[in-house]
Amino acid sequence: MKILVLPGDGIGPEIMKEAVKVLDKVAKKYSLDLEMEYGLVGGASIDAHGVPLRDEVLNLAKESEAVLLGAVGGPKWEGLDYSVRPERALLTLRKELGLFANLRPAKVYGPLVDASTLKRDVIEGTDIMVIRELTGGLYFGTPKGVERLESGEERGVNTLVYTTGEIERIARVAFDVAGKRSKRVTSVDKANVLEATELWRRVVTEVHGDYPDIELSHMYVDNCAMQLVRYPRQFDVILTENTFGDILSDEAAMLTGSIGMLPSASLGGKGGMYEPIHGSAPDIAGRDMANPIAMILSVAMMLRYSFDRGECGDDIENAVGSVLENGYRTRDISQPGMKSVGCKEMGEAISKEVGA
Repeated sequence: MKILVLPGDGIGPEIMKEAVKVLDKVAKKYSLDLEMEYGLVGGASIDAHGVPLRDEVLNLAKESEAVLLGAVGGPKWEGLDYSVRPERALLTLRKELGLFANLRPAKVYGPLVDASTLKRDVIEGTDIMVIRELTGGLYFGTPKGVERLESGEERGVNTLVYTTGEIERIARVAFDVAGKRSKRVTSVDKANVLEATELWRRVVTEVHGDYPDIELSHMYVDNCAMQLVRYPRQFDVILTENTFGDILSDEAAMLTGSIGMLPSASLGGKGGMYEPIHGSAPDIAGRDMANPIAMILSVAMMLRYSFDRGECGDDIENAVGSVLENGYRTRDISQPGMKSVGCKEMGEAISKEVGA
């Protein structure tokens, strides 16, 4: 198992340390042969080398079977040009590795039902997989940029572009994943006003013809945003384009009680890249306050999707559930009467549970 570890910025190194601790425990328990290399990415790479992603690190990613990524970015680098900001490293990795499918689960753990800002009877039993197209749409379409007009005004342009092939391949991922879950896909678009997503709806419907055992429904993105907080249990797999998926998956995160609980997998090319969906949280970096669970659950997804070791992923997820049942809570999911712990202690508790 050849893995590239990119801790990144802010709380990235802290949560990555705990995730690797859990991975090492799993490797020992299941006799996994790990080969891990480390690299700099994002702001850490800018500070050391002047660029968010060096060719050397990109080549290591291409040679690896999987990439574990912590978090990138922060106020320190916000004044830089967009072309060299930390986030460009993420976009480059996704594009160069051909990672067009982003899987973002939003599962409400029983012990955390009351940690959510929503009522128990609304979120209990929620288990959603958001599948987001990752290499097209507004984030990659051209033309884009800011230009000055003859009038002296400036105009910003971003272009929403999708081809039939791009839509077909992400739709097949969604239907395949749904086939291993509850066999329901909700495709989200804005086909009533955006022609590009009108094409999205038509192509998804055509691909659905190859999956007669899967139930397909369509929903406008604004309605989906409302339904996620009104009745989230209606969803199984949510399929959507890049920008909508970015927003909806963060909204779904809050159903779980904290964005610090949600992992993600980016698939499509060789291997995959695995990362929590939260940011670098520079305000709490170095203070042992971060929640490492999303990073640890990203390791579970890596073992399942890149290495076909579902039993290892199950072991990690069950360990997380047991630790939560035992009352361990980081600050973001704290509840009265529970054991408040820091990043390191939470990681150690999960690692110990895996080894039990």
